[in-house]
Amino acid sequence: MDRLIFTAMASLKQLNNMKLKHANALANASTVGFKQTFEFATETSQVAGPGYGTRFVPMNRSNDELVIDQGPLIATGRKLDIYLTGSTLLGVQAPNGQVAFTRRGDLTVDQAGLLSTANGHVVLGEGGAPITAPVGVELSITDDGTVTATDPVQPDAPPTIVGNLLLRDATGVRMVRRVDGLYETITARGKGGDFEGGPNPPTVNPGSLEGSSINVAEQLVSFMDMSRSFEIKIKMISEMKELDDSGTSMMKYA
Repeated sequence: MDRLIFTAMASLKQLNNMKLKHANALANASTVGFKQTFEFATETSQVAGPGYGTRFVPMNRSNDELVIDQGPLIATGRKLDIYLTGSTLLGVQAPNGQVAFTRRGDLTVDQAGLLSTANGHVVLGEGGAPITAPVGVELSITDDGTVTATDPVQPDAPPTIVGNLLLRDATGVRMVRRVDGLYETITARGKGGDFEGGPNPPTVNPGSLEGSSINVAEQLVSFMDMSRSFEIKIKMISEMKELDDSGTSMMKYA
């Protein structure tokens, strides 16, 4: 009986972890290019320590692996907005200087004249160097990630190539979310770095952004299921307590 209560309490703890995961997804329902992660199937782990070797608890094993699917396309008409098609990822510079990747396509030119994402990550070009925007020009991006500059004073002059975005196809590549919110391969283990792209050519759709891939309705339904599961486990613990009290009362009269 105490084993059942112990298992139910451990399951309640895992429900709390799932609640945090879904709450984070809902909080990013409007974040540009946000991708959710999946958790491995529930598995049991033996409880360490003195006592019988029959105590096992359910655990949700997760490595925060990304689900790279296509989010909704939002047409903006802005030249520096890009929609990363398929499993394309954009290379950026992480806060610690490492090479990492993102799905955000809301690009801008920061105060230092570097091309960066709206949340402050410097965009990298092929070769790993930041892309610098010349002063007084208008930037635009082609489908293959080529960044070009046009002089407003000479609109008829051919555009000048400024650089090429570091784009990689993540088809068949296992990517995980870092602590800074950027992406890296599962084998990088926090060290970041470039990776060999998949079989598909990475492309972008200029003048558009990718919305969050979070389905709000699904997340709310998951919250409802977790609430029902929580109630069932609490009821189970209460019933086991009543049975235990009844057994104790019977032992008094034995």
